[in-house]
Amino acid sequence: MREKALHLLGLMRRANAIAVGETNTGAAARSGKAKLLLLAADASDNARKRAEGFAAGKGLQVVTLPFTKEELSASLGLPGCSMVALLDSGFAAALMKLLRGLDPERYGEAAREAERLDSRSRRRREEAAAHERNKRIGKRRNNV
Repeated sequence: MREKALHLLGLMRRANAIAVGETNTGAAARSGKAKLLLLAADASDNARKRAEGFAAGKGLQVVTLPFTKEELSASLGLPGCSMVALLDSGFAAALMKLLRGLDPERYGEAAREAERLDSRSRRRREEAAAHERNKRIGKRRNNV
């Protein structure tokens, strides 16, 4: 499970679905693009406080990963990564599901919240697509 979670983080980086590092994570949180903030297990207290500050105004979750900075850096291909912002709610839900498999007590609540946000986001996309389809084709109404 640990390897799957690390591979998923690497896939997210290749898909441009994460912001890595304090500066990029802060910018993503301030702009409202971040869905979830992740911290390495051995992140400094200063990095932890900064992440909590980024999340406080936006209502984001801050989740401490079971991976060290070294493991996180190796999976992302960047040196010295201790803070990551996930920009896609589907990826966030998938990662939290894997982490819940590792430690249900620690990650259960965060996984439920990520799934709730993902389902809400998916429903909004479906409603927007239906609206566009109705604008193009028109919606039939049955008047009785």
